[in-house]
Amino acid sequence: MNRIKNLQLSYVTTIRTHISTIIMRLLLILSVLSSLLVLFSYHAGAYDPLDPNGNITIKWDVMSWTPDGYVATVTMNNFQLYRHIMNPGWTLGWSWAKKEVIWSMQGAQTTEQGDCSKFKGNVPHCCKKTPTVVDLLPGVPYNQQFTNCCKGGVVPAWGQDPNGALSSFQVSVGQAGTSNKTVKLPKNFTLLAPGPGYTCGPAKIVPSTVFLTADKRRKTQALMTWNVTCTYSQFLARKNPSCCVSLSSFYNETITPCPTCACGCQNKKNCVKSDSKFRKDKRLHNSKKENDQLLQCTHHMCPIRVHWHVKINYKDYWRVKIAITNFNYKMNYTLWTLAVQHPNLNNITQVFSFDYKPLVPYASVNDTAMFFGMKYYNDLLMEAGPAGNVQSEVLMRKNKDTFTLKQGWAFPHKVYFNGDECMLPPPDSYPILPNSASLNLFTFPISISSFLFFIFFL
Repeated sequence: MNRIKNLQLSYVTTIRTHISTIIMRLLLILSVLSSLLVLFSYHAGAYDPLDPNGNITIKWDVMSWTPDGYVATVTMNNFQLYRHIMNPGWTLGWSWAKKEVIWSMQGAQTTEQGDCSKFKGNVPHCCKKTPTVVDLLPGVPYNQQFTNCCKGGVVPAWGQDPNGALSSFQVSVGQAGTSNKTVKLPKNFTLLAPGPGYTCGPAKIVPSTVFLTADKRRKTQALMTWNVTCTYSQFLARKNPSCCVSLSSFYNETITPCPTCACGCQNKKNCVKSDSKFRKDKRLHNSKKENDQLLQCTHHMCPIRVHWHVKINYKDYWRVKIAITNFNYKMNYTLWTLAVQHPNLNNITQVFSFDYKPLVPYASVNDTAMFFGMKYYNDLLMEAGPAGNVQSEVLMRKNKDTFTLKQGWAFPHKVYFNGDECMLPPPDSYPILPNSASLNLFTFPISISSFLFFIFFL
């Protein structure tokens, strides 16, 4: 009997040991998975599926050596398809590796000079260990300008204006290395464009930039080149969305509004009613604080609302009206962009009041369009008020294998304004087809103007 009991105890002990081992392994696996999830979340924040290669690359080209340093051309290239740098423009910062100073600058300036008291006679432009640089404003004297400078820091998106999606300045650096072996690269780069959201990697030496002379008969190259790459994360930029989407259709009188507090309701106590005389007080518009807002009181409390209206359903085409409304009394949106994802955007026939470009980050998928204002017509979205909106209509040819008005198919999958994703209403609140509706809704009565358009278009 004792032998049997001993065997039983040994068996139970063995089982407990195995169970403990399994539990420890499971805990280890869960710990690893948690770490991977955190790591993935961190990197996913800077990954944009509609613009997977989008970034801002800052290139330093050393053009000549000086007795105590070098002269470099710094070029900021915005390689983002639909995210531009809006007013009040970019702010670039870094830390010097040694005791470098900036003797002079062309096309930009530092915001502070710092303590240059130890210099006699020739005083540097900036002596700070961590200089902060901004672009010059348009109209500065010619002798202060440099190629592609002086736009107030405003840089269009690559997809919007590839030739203009850059900003440059020249900097003369002293107390630095005077050869490729002795130069120490700046570090800890920061970029505000104009607010937070960008994370910059370390400077990396790359093959020297090659330049072509004006007559295109000779090539020259920089003495040394390094790049800094900065990527954007909406999660780092703000904790709430900055825009929302509302929906409507011709086949349902219900308008699906933006979700309540879509952009957070922290400004609810400081908002201004649309009919208030208080909003006309000029003192409210004099604030120079970055990202300062004076919002019109709404249930969603978003600075921007995008409205998508399914307007008409023809036999072979269908038509959508897009309206963008500004609810911020302190912000004009220059060079605004709107990116929309929908499967039928691969077959756009005509866009009536916006400029348009397809966004094709993946060769096999063409379901995203970028809309932006026509130059000198509606490329400026004015502050909240009667002029604070822009709108257009989009005509698309149907793909008869996929087109339907059922289950919210006619509404966008994703919407981005100025590169930030907007909050969509929940799918169960989308306008639905009436119970008696036929699949061929283009046979329903429509307005006389729409009918005439239908006759003449076809």
